[in-house]
Amino acid sequence: MLGRRIKVVLIPVSDALTVPASPTLRWVTAALLFAAAGLSIVLPFVSATLLTIAVGAVSVIAGVSQLLRLTGEPDTKGKIFRVLSGLLYLGGGVWVLAFPVASEVSLTLFVGFLLAFEGVMELAAAATGQGAARGLVLLDGIVTAVLGGMLIAEWPSDSIWAIGMLFGIGLAFSAINLITAPSQPAA
Repeated sequence: MLGRRIKVVLIPVSDALTVPASPTLRWVTAALLFAAAGLSIVLPFVSATLLTIAVGAVSVIAGVSQLLRLTGEPDTKGKIFRVLSGLLYLGGGVWVLAFPVASEVSLTLFVGFLLAFEGVMELAAAATGQGAARGLVLLDGIVTAVLGGMLIAEWPSDSIWAIGMLFGIGLAFSAINLITAPSQPAA
């Protein structure tokens, strides 16, 4: 069976979620997500630090990309924007990579404000919405706003564990969504 190829077929469930058509691949993927979630929850400092390092690395790559795109800009204003943008990404990414724990503290505050803002927007959507899921949107808004407020109120003491714990919980929900998503036969 040398040269045997494995065909992976993805089934679009919604605009945001695509699941493997193979039940085996779906369960293996969910198991890996659950394992990563468990590790992130058990070792939140390690996962938060790794996430922070990943953000720094992506920022460095984005900075280099901006600088490489200089030649595509026809005018001086565009080139100045690219240089400033690229240097900002590059400098920020190098700073995060050089000081990941200190950057993790700042990232926690940012996530707190982001969650608080998202919660308020969900509450506004629930107040103006008339759909059947209005109650769920309201509950989501309350929980998200309270969680964001708690991160802000307890900052910086919660910076060591909060991002890793939230990441682990998010991975667990992704695994649950993957398992419970409707399956369709491969075309």
